[in-house]
This record gives sequence, structure tokens and C-alpha cells, in this order.
Amino acid sequence: MKNIVRFGILILLVLIGLSSIYAAESPGTVDFSIRFYDRRVYYVESDPIFVQITITNNSPSTYRFKLADDRAFSIDFDIRTMSNRTLQQADSLIRKRTVIGQVFFREVAIESGESFSFVENICDYVSFGQTGSFRVKARVYPELFKSSGAQAFESNYLSLTLRPAVIKGQDGIPVEMDIATGAVLVKQRIPPDEVVNYMITARQTSQWEKFFLYLDTEAMIKKDPVQSRKFNAENEEGRRRMINTYRQNLQNAVIDGDIAVIPTSFDILKTQYNNDQGTVVVLQRYRFPNYTELKEYTYYLEKKDNFWIIVNYSVQGLGTVGND
Repeated sequence: MKNIVRFGILILLVLIGLSSIYAAESPGTVDFSIRFYDRRVYYVESDPIFVQITITNNSPSTYRFKLADDRAFSIDFDIRTMSNRTLQQADSLIRKRTVIGQVFFREVAIESGESFSFVENICDYVSFGQTGSFRVKARVYPELFKSSGAQAFESNYLSLTLRPAVIKGQDGIPVEMDIATGAVLVKQRIPPDEVVNYMITARQTSQWEKFFLYLDTEAMIKKDPVQSRKFNAENEEGRRRMINTYRQNLQNAVIDGDIAVIPTSFDILKTQYNNDQGTVVVLQRYRFPNYTELKEYTYYLEKKDNFWIIVNYSVQGLGTVGND
């Protein structure tokens, strides 16, 4: 009788041990998360959209899973419109999963408290044929994708906005388009003060396509002597690449923060110009909870092809005032 009791206790301990191991590798103790690898402005049918997938082991035991050489058999993306309509899978992904063949993989072991990450282009998984806002979620298949019913762990959601495809002019520089209407923006022959007003108002409403319309990005790059020498040494393709990089960095607040920061309000104080050059002095206000910061901007403009274009700026701090 005692032997039977001992045997029963031994079996119970083994079951408890196995259940603890299973619990350590359950989705409740292993976190699957995603984030944009290089967050920026995305355009439909244009650049890749890279997402970093991170698997974090929060359990006390080692977590193991299979990672396919072709990631299409390890992960998937569920991307939906704001009306909850699922986007179609990319044709290349469908072909991969319908072709019968051997799937090569390696086993990845993540120790307790450690993480494992890799980066994927979601455009390889889903067909984006429209602009708009979307919700992005990843699915990870620890035992590989074998059918639509394969076990999968789901990640958090990301919000993605796709703008209309970039249209480029003959010089290779993107043509500005009105996001609201899809129409190509065209410069108007307006005086310097109206040009500056247009640019600042565009920044206040986060309309980057209008913000760049009267801004000479080449001249802005050349404000820095080092960048100016680099720009002059580049060929045409290299110069276009530098201009596109500058625009992206400005939108991501990496460079020229003074001109990209959003003012609460502004007043044009003085405008001077002749046939070719002009300056516009603007008082810009930045409201904070307890005070408002005042800055005086001077924008320098040149007339190019009969259009006034902003080529440089300077800024001077004027202190703060209390809020009413």
C-alpha cells in the first residue's frame, strides 16, 4: 500500500514538473511584439515598410521555437483597414505556401529574461493597393506555418498610414501632392510674406507636402559646409538621394528642428524685398502649460523662375511670457 502511495506521489510530482515546463513556454509568459524598424512617412507602392519582430522570454525556463530560413513559414501579418476589412496576401507569399517542398529551419533557444529580434518587410506579405490608415498585427508560428490552422501567437497592433504614391518630376525630385485631393500642388506667384505664411500654416496643420512646396531643400542642405562639399561631389543620382534623405530627416525631427517645430501662433512683423532677394521677419509663439516661448525668425528668400523660394532662415530667442 505504501509503495502504491509513493508511486502515486511520484507520478503527481512528474505531472507538476511537466505542467510547469509547459506553462513556461506558453504565450502568457512569452511576449511577441512588433514596432516599425525605421518609422517615417510611408507611400503606397513605394518604399519597403520594415517591421521588427521581437520575442521576449519572461518565463523562468528556456523558450524554444523553430525559425524558418524563409520567414514566410514562421510569421504572417494581419493588416486591416479602419473598417476592419482584411487586406489580401501578396501573390509571392501565396505561391510560396502552395508549392510543396521541404522547409528548412533552425531551432532558436531564448534564455529567461532574453529577447530575439528580426526584421521583415510587410510588403512581402500583404498587397497594398490603396492609401489610408491601417492596423498591423503579426502572427508568429513557433512550429512553422503548415496550414491556415497552425498554432500562432499574436503581437500588439501598430497604426500605419499610407500616403499616395510619390510622383517625381524630370529631375527625379518628388512632386508635391495635396493629400486631401490627390492633386499635384503648383507654386503660385505670390509675394515673400505670403510664401512664409503658407509654409508655417502648412506646418501647423502637419501638411508636409505643402510645407516643402516653397522650400529649397538643396539650399538648406548647403547651409552646412560639410554637407555642401559632399553634395557638390555627388553625381545627379547621389544629389537626389541626399535631398530625399534631408526631407525624411526633417519630417522625423532629426535635423533643422527650429524650422520644423510647430508654432502655436505667429505674426509677420516685417517684409523687405527687391527684384531677386527678400527677407520676412516673423514672431512665432510656442505655448507650454505655464508659459509661452517667443522666437523671432528671419526667413531669407530668392526669386527662382519667377517664384519666391525660402533658401535659409535664422532664429533668435526673445524669452518667455506668462500665460493668461
